[in-house]
Amino acid sequence: QVQLVESGGGLVQAGGSLRLSCAASGRTFSNYAMGWFRQAPGKEREFVARITWNGDMTFYADSVKGRFTISRDNAKNTVYLQMSSLKPEDTAVYYCARGTGRYINDYAYWGQGTQVTVSA
Repeated sequence: QVQLVESGGGLVQAGGSLRLSCAASGRTFSNYAMGWFRQAPGKEREFVARITWNGDMTFYADSVKGRFTISRDNAKNTVYLQMSSLKPEDTAVYYCARGTGRYINDYAYWGQGTQVTVSA
């Protein structure tokens, strides 16, 4: 059974930074690509970023490109999302997931989410 646990969310002022972490259970973490999604109130869950199994390639939504960085540490079974120059519109619950692609159906396992709130 795969378990994903996000942490690192919180309240930050616009222009600030946060780093989210997602710790995965299991010994096969390094075999799989990982992604981050977010869901704002009243909106659909949307793709944010993804990373290949060995971290050699990363992909971002246009809305976060240049501000967010996804990375992973396979020795720690953890994937990260470094968020900088945060904007109020980045406010959402952020989810990590195991899989690849830009669509929700591309991902089989999800964490419970962590709240990020950006104040103006």
